[in-house]
Amino acid sequence: MEIGFIGLGHMGKAIAANLIRAGHSVRVWNRSPEAMSELVAKGARAAAKPTEVVSADLLMTMLAHDQAVRDVMFDRGVLAAAQPGLIHLNLATVSVAFAAELATAHQERGVSYIAAPVFGRPEVAAEGKLNIVVAGDAAAIAKAQPALAAIGQKTWPVGERPERANAVKVAGNFMLASAIEAMGEAVALTRAHGVAAAQFLDILTNTLFAAPAYKGYGAMIAAEKYQPAGFPMPLALKDIRLALSAAEAHNVPMPFASVLRDNLLEAIATGGGDQDWSGLAQLAARRAGL
Repeated sequence: MEIGFIGLGHMGKAIAANLIRAGHSVRVWNRSPEAMSELVAKGARAAAKPTEVVSADLLMTMLAHDQAVRDVMFDRGVLAAAQPGLIHLNLATVSVAFAAELATAHQERGVSYIAAPVFGRPEVAAEGKLNIVVAGDAAAIAKAQPALAAIGQKTWPVGERPERANAVKVAGNFMLASAIEAMGEAVALTRAHGVAAAQFLDILTNTLFAAPAYKGYGAMIAAEKYQPAGFPMPLALKDIRLALSAAEAHNVPMPFASVLRDNLLEAIATGGGDQDWSGLAQLAARRAGL
């Protein structure tokens, strides 16, 4: 399959590398050329400008936020350069409202738009074991399945309205942030009573909370390993704000999401902007005087 790929951050590089490994012909573009050079060494072709990657069967984008997607797709003319019949698979976590806007704009151009946000950190992406939530035209999703199979362990369809996939993603990230916050506060409590974080989390993540999210982030909290950031605090703040925005649009109260937003703001304001979001546990410890 001919694939154009835009956005080669930690996640994008890992995903594009797996597409190449699976035998797809991949043409890449990124604002910083260094990332493109790494992929070219693995067999990709570099594009001089983003509009060059749309001459493909499938366009995949992995960008940081709404504005980055808007800049590439609209301001830099990628959507305008796309030919009818192209399938655009957007792997990014964007707002529910923007996902609906993108779907309409693509439909007007005769381009299929699939929202396909992913669950998984960069190391999971490198292993090709992402979980991918997809929403859009079922026939287009079926055509994109060879690429989806190359980057993920399972595809989870949630209907034909693309914004549904992004609602699932921001709700899922809200749950992950909630788990991190709960572990951070619980560790602060038990540490104050003389129980080591590693001991407490070993008990809980092998009994009541024996799940990948708790085990993975629990290990980071126990080791106080918040750098390098697989998912930095500012991106976590962005996603919690997206959850709050999506909730407000349908009058859904999310009081704990507001707490998480304020905690992330505090963590960033006090020097944690380059930390992984698991660093919320450090904030809980600092508040407890630990």
